[in-house]
Amino acid sequence: MNSAMLVCLAIFASIFILRMPIALGMISAAAGYFLVKGADLGLVCNQVVNTYYTNFVIIAVPLFIFTANIMNSGKVTEMIFGFANTLCGRFHGALGHVNVLASLLFAGMTGSAIADAAGLGKIEINAMNKAGYDPAFSCSITAASATLGPIFPPSIPLVIYAMLSETSVGALFLGGMIPAIILAIGLMCYVRHISRKRNYPVGEKVAFSVFAARALRSIPALLTPVILLAGIYTGVMTPTEAGAIAGLYAILISVFAYRALGIRNLFVVFTDSIRDIGATSIMIGAASIISYIVAREQITADLGTWLIGISENRHFFLFLTNLAILILGMFIDTNTIQLVFIPILLPVAKALGIDLVHFGVVVTFNMMVGLSTPPFGMLLFITSGISGTPLKGIIREITPQIGVMIIVLFIITYIPDTILFIPRAVGL
Repeated sequence: MNSAMLVCLAIFASIFILRMPIALGMISAAAGYFLVKGADLGLVCNQVVNTYYTNFVIIAVPLFIFTANIMNSGKVTEMIFGFANTLCGRFHGALGHVNVLASLLFAGMTGSAIADAAGLGKIEINAMNKAGYDPAFSCSITAASATLGPIFPPSIPLVIYAMLSETSVGALFLGGMIPAIILAIGLMCYVRHISRKRNYPVGEKVAFSVFAARALRSIPALLTPVILLAGIYTGVMTPTEAGAIAGLYAILISVFAYRALGIRNLFVVFTDSIRDIGATSIMIGAASIISYIVAREQITADLGTWLIGISENRHFFLFLTNLAILILGMFIDTNTIQLVFIPILLPVAKALGIDLVHFGVVVTFNMMVGLSTPPFGMLLFITSGISGTPLKGIIREITPQIGVMIIVLFIITYIPDTILFIPRAVGL
């Protein structure tokens, strides 16, 4: 390793230890690298700009972020929760099942775990606490079910992965369907077990007339994923265009169908979206510089040679990858993992003959486990913050649910058809 790379790593590590923004660390590390190399610092700006001008898929990311904010500002989250509540009937721990089911439905609209936990999660936690559930359990199942957001289509992380790997967004979206459903079933099985053990309240039986009224009221919101996925897979829309249509549709149903979005609310949504998009864009741009340096120093080739030298078994590589991401997810933000570490692993996966759609869904699923894993799981802090529940109790409650996630991760890693069956069935 040459002196420029040592300086780059030292600056990045220092920024990380000081808990400063990771994007700042990546840009500073890149600047240090180019200064030691004696290269033009203009390469930093050039690389960032090229990232956005040469890949139209990335435009879908801010559009889906905007859609998620619109959904949370209107009554869409309430409609989804109400509809899910009518489906669960008289089960033990019914609101726990509603929590998981509502997150799966909401996932088909936003593709964001943070949006799910912060918006829909607040409704779910309040309802469960009022019904007599332990607050720590309410928060933990909310955090665990929120991970469905980036797995079930559409998905912001899968769009970013498509940009990094030049893989079909449509194939990735379809590949995430079965893993998301398996995880939802696994979490609902756990809810059933723990609800019987703790005698959590039985759900309210809803009359058919009430069910029909709530279902009818929810139709505009439930049509969102149908419009998105139908548009993408019929070839009418690209994923980027689908993101734009989703944002417009979210505004229309919030304003006209639910009458819940005024000019003032819309202004707040725009400002929040600009802030979120800015933070995400800086991260993506900064990571593109690091990827450029990694390619320039041939680190990927060296790593690939080293890993293949250890074993050419693709299953062993997937095991090492999963283990590394699980450990990284305990300490590092998922954006950093995806934008910095995944591009390094992609050429190795390709060299070992691993399907990149399979690989993409596996690593995305794995990163979502990190969002719920202590000590730095973002979803734990969000649910704790919106409910006032001590973090210690949430961590204790979510540990078995993380076990469920890891079991599902093992299944989708070593049974590729759980991911590839639907994309192959439609010819993607």
